[in-house]
Amino acid sequence: MLSFIFFTVACALACNADPIAPLQGSFNKYFIYSRQFSRDPVELDATNIWASADVLSLENNTTIIVHGHKGSGTTTLNPILKDAALESEDMNVIVVDWSVYASQSYNNAVGAVSIVGTALAQVIQELVRQSAVTLDTLHLIGFDLGAHVVGFTGRALDGEVARITGLNPSGREWGTHSPRLNSNDALYVEVIHTDAVGLLAYGVGDAIGDVNFYPNGGTGQPGCFLNNYCSHNRAWELMAASLTHNLLIGNKCGNWPQVKLNTCSGYLLRMGNNDHIKLGSGMFRVNTRTKYPFA
Repeated sequence: MLSFIFFTVACALACNADPIAPLQGSFNKYFIYSRQFSRDPVELDATNIWASADVLSLENNTTIIVHGHKGSGTTTLNPILKDAALESEDMNVIVVDWSVYASQSYNNAVGAVSIVGTALAQVIQELVRQSAVTLDTLHLIGFDLGAHVVGFTGRALDGEVARITGLNPSGREWGTHSPRLNSNDALYVEVIHTDAVGLLAYGVGDAIGDVNFYPNGGTGQPGCFLNNYCSHNRAWELMAASLTHNLLIGNKCGNWPQVKLNTCSGYLLRMGNNDHIKLGSGMFRVNTRTKYPFA
């Protein structure tokens, strides 16, 4: 038996395969929050889902939050978004921690995105089989590389998830022909672009969702003083504010110059929140203030 294992690993190395890659998804951790468990989450065992799935309420919507590069399940993004979600309504919240790979170099983290996203899809499929969640009440929120993670998750679920929200999806290595988040990954895909313009931008500038919001033109967020990292993180701050206050409203834009020049005059649409289906499409500009709740 030991000789067989040695041969398998040696063969993988000799064939230039990555023997670690199939295991990447197994390093994911999943923490369930609710109004009852808002401070002390229940960790979901991906290998024994039935043992903790009963914590989830089938009667409630479920929101899953996925952090980005250098993040973890306990970084600022997650507690603030989780708390905002639970304040907005009585729901299930699952925080995904893929920090084993997200904490590595950007290239290594990019290489793990597809498998991390697919592993999350497998967990969701099992939760559906256990009658713990349903796809039509599921909202996936991903920030930075996490936006592409949830794109892969939605794709693996045949685009049947109710909603995906991409919070300033990472732009580096996610060009036009890459398997980045796109409008087919869920029944409704919303993207909030807060640092998506310019050579130093962190995010994707293209309108890749069904609805694409460009707060303040998609760059240079108020109070960030030309700090791209600050503008990048403003995406999840705005999302949290939309969950608790729902006051951020965008105008439909006819083209990109209107987005940049702040001359959009089309119909109005609320940005963010937890509405699973919105009657809108295309590009929208929303102007925000410097501090929370930004309206």
